[in-house]
Amino acid sequence: MKIKPIIPVVSLMASLSFSVNAQSSETVSYSDPWESMNRVTDSFNHTLDAWVLRPVASSYNQITPKPVQHLVSNFFQNLSEVRNFGNSLLQFEIREAGETGGRFVVNSTVGMLGLLDVASEFDLEYNYQDFGLTLGHWNIPSGPYVVVPFFGPRTVRSAAGFVPDNQLSPIQQVNDSQSQLALQTSEVVDLRTQLLSQESLIVGDRYTFIRDAYLQRRDYLLTGEINSKDDF
Repeated sequence: MKIKPIIPVVSLMASLSFSVNAQSSETVSYSDPWESMNRVTDSFNHTLDAWVLRPVASSYNQITPKPVQHLVSNFFQNLSEVRNFGNSLLQFEIREAGETGGRFVVNSTVGMLGLLDVASEFDLEYNYQDFGLTLGHWNIPSGPYVVVPFFGPRTVRSAAGFVPDNQLSPIQQVNDSQSQLALQTSEVVDLRTQLLSQESLIVGDRYTFIRDAYLQRRDYLLTGEINSKDDF
């Protein structure tokens, strides 16, 4: 497993715990100074989705039985526990890291490589974490909202977390390039399929709705509180 790129990050987080002022600004910035550029990128992503990803996800949703879809979703959620575990450690959330590690072990063994979420039956809850949240935990400013080509809504801070999180993905440890690509593609299709049922929730200006929904979710993941800045 490739762990060398992660070691400097651990050292950085340890130093930040002593050097960063705990009284920083808001956890998530709602600033969108790049809105014009973001809307162009969002339009590109939406067109790509409409022509490629959504049709694939819709076909997968129609052809694949729901129980099988559920097994696939469980499998990829189990893989994400490695990312969750690593970032919980970087935040020094030892109890949460222990719970996440326990989930991964139970589901990877008793749950048949994560196809079954057995851990939830033992009250081991799923705790989402990523490196952007880790930076936020150590009060690194979120920076403005940005829409990344192919990847969609982000803040500068959450976008910076993509590479470390990618290094923690077990899929990256698959040596065969074709198998790795198949897993990555399947994961994207699974995620897009889960979003199909949420499309009807979008009201008003699509760009604004998605931006506000994304930023509110990031705020909630950091604070556990619902931000009331927006009314939707």
